[in-house]
Amino acid sequence: MSLTHLNARGEAHMVDVGDKPESRREASASGVIRMRPATLALLADGQLPKGDVLATARIAGIQAAKRTHELIPLCHALALSKVSVDFELDEAESCVRVSASCRLTGRTGVEMEALTAVSVACLTLYDMCKAVDKDMEIGAIHLDAKTGGKSGDYRRDAPAEPAPIVTGEGEAGEVSLGARCALGEPCILVKCLAELRERLGVGEVAVSVDHLETADVAGLKAALKAMDPRFAALEEGRVLCAVNQVMAGNATPLTAEDEVAFFPPVTGG
Repeated sequence: MSLTHLNARGEAHMVDVGDKPESRREASASGVIRMRPATLALLADGQLPKGDVLATARIAGIQAAKRTHELIPLCHALALSKVSVDFELDEAESCVRVSASCRLTGRTGVEMEALTAVSVACLTLYDMCKAVDKDMEIGAIHLDAKTGGKSGDYRRDAPAEPAPIVTGEGEAGEVSLGARCALGEPCILVKCLAELRERLGVGEVAVSVDHLETADVAGLKAALKAMDPRFAALEEGRVLCAVNQVMAGNATPLTAEDEVAFFPPVTGG
């Protein structure tokens, strides 16, 4: 496979699309910006100091798609017939999921326009929220699908299901994964966020209070590690902890129905 943006001498150049036939082209992309639960709540309630965050980010994403050629050196200026930018507020993961789609009838695709719309919409969300949360993290920006053109259609494969982390043994050796209250006994809900979730392969899991040697965060970490060695990662580096959305340390006491989140330090630039 050759790179179309390099000429025979290996120099970058704009591809000549003048002889290509016009066809309907469409592309969609998505990304995510993670933030503190309190920040997401302020966003949802329209209480952030800069005003209507989602409306501003939507306009920014649409404008960015239309001006992609001014940002990416070898992109063509395109007469887009449609640009849409949408948002999903995910309370469970404490993030905003951003998606964008672009369409035209022309001689070149609109993948870069969709990706640029998502990127700038995420950056605008950061700018609108940074007064209350500078730890936000932007990531997972990727092309979801494209149609039209010589290369044909493309759809991103769904990620493989991660291997679950075991929290205990059920009847007859059956594995029990414990969402809140699913254990049938007092428990603590544990959430692993951001890159830590990807490393461990689990978003949330419940731990019986009876499994804790000490009723604090240190005891919870020990119980998790005993259930699965991968949880030793909680002791590595600077993994942070919050109990009921309040920053906590190893000595922070725990009671039944508490929600404990572990997450790596993040930066927003």
